Amino acid sequence: MPYRRTPAVQARLDAQRKTVLDAAIALLSEQGYAGCSMAAVAARAGVATGTVYKHFTSKSELSVELFRTVVTREVAAVEAAAHGPGDLIERIVAVIETFAGRALKAPRLAYALLVEPVEPAIDQERLVFRRAFRDIFAERIAEGVATGVLPPQDPQLTAAALVGAGAEALVGPLTDGSTDVLPGLARFTLRALGGTHAEHP
Repeated sequence: MPYRRTPAVQARLDAQRKTVLDAAIALLSEQGYAGCSMAAVAARAGVATGTVYKHFTSKSELSVELFRTVVTREVAAVEAAAHGPGDLIERIVAVIETFAGRALKAPRLAYALLVEPVEPAIDQERLVFRRAFRDIFAERIAEGVATGVLPPQDPQLTAAALVGAGAEALVGPLTDGSTDVLPGLARFTLRALGGTHAEHP
């Protein structure tokens, strides 16, 4: 008869895995992916290196899970902004302001997520999550086009351009510590959307 973990054993393993992942997130926020060796994560988590390997078979697997965990939170925050208060234009601007504002509050972490040189597996995850951010923008832009608030345009194309421009615009501020990029990004977003709302407050 195959062994089945009891609920108590599974709960302990789940808690242990969370401890390892939390330690990895802390290291990522401080040192980027280069600082997230299996041994370093184990030391931060207060467990043996073998324990980390019990949950993640390689640094690559850990890094991918780490990326997914952190970026999923960012997508949720941006999604909330897209459905927040204000009119449609204000909510679209809130998306870019939330995306950039959260990055600027945790610059080392954001740099790791957006531009730090990484292995192909994480680059693939970046593409997946860029599409997620794009789709949040695109949904609002499509709504604006359908209701006549925005001029006719390809919502997916405009959204992809906004995500790419936002990420590129953050590279400098994330490395030099400047934080005054938000107003400019908001104005750029309004101009990119076009129409009579280009100077919307």
